[in-house]
Amino acid sequence: MNNRLIELFKHKNKDLLSVYFTAGYPQLNDTLTIAKALEKAGADFLEIGFPYSDPVADGPTIQNSSQKALENGMTLKVLFQQLENLRKEISIPIILMGYVNPVIQYGVGRFCEDAAKVGVDGVIVPDLPMYEYEELYRNTFEQNNLSNIFLITPQSSDERIRKIDELSTGFIYALSSSSTTGNKLQVDGSQIDAYFDRLKGLQLKNPLMIGFGINDRKSFEKACTSANGAIIGSAFVKILDNGFNEQQISDFVKAIK
Repeated sequence: MNNRLIELFKHKNKDLLSVYFTAGYPQLNDTLTIAKALEKAGADFLEIGFPYSDPVADGPTIQNSSQKALENGMTLKVLFQQLENLRKEISIPIILMGYVNPVIQYGVGRFCEDAAKVGVDGVIVPDLPMYEYEELYRNTFEQNNLSNIFLITPQSSDERIRKIDELSTGFIYALSSSSTTGNKLQVDGSQIDAYFDRLKGLQLKNPLMIGFGINDRKSFEKACTSANGAIIGSAFVKILDNGFNEQQISDFVKAIK
């Protein structure tokens, strides 16, 4: 299997920055405009969240953006329409991130086909059980050249992490904590150091990206000492609260990298 995400990690394997934002927020038709601005500013790849009414792993910032996006009329059908010209305008890898319920309602096969058609490279579905993916959906994802990204936490056993490593293509998303999104990464904590050291010691075949709590250069650099890069979500979504502003997006990415 090969896609833009896998190619990226082959050619660049450190200090990678991925940025998450919610499709349809702050305005319904901002999705592609924000993606273009992030690529121009220097993000290495993007995670576009498709909103859901019960986002259990998300903190208040992303919950609020999801609620507003739903009120704006965002659905998976609308998102795929918005991404129709994605590859005419954007060259970096794109991942869709969201919960399993809307994907099942849309139809997993149809979702994977439509994602592949517009040029999406991977999917993160935090509440899709690993065994379900392996037994029911793995072939569909792989046939459509989509990397399925699993999440691990400090509480994940070595056995589970190794199993995820075996099933993964693209990278493994290592949560810095078991809390919701938007909490700050404790850059000087001994617990987080022990967790990162444990992950290093497992010698996983897939690259690692660290997320949850990355919000400034210090936390980004801390994460990059233990992984291939880091993912920023809530800190970026907050700057969209006052509307889309290309200069603000450029300044934000430059301040991190």
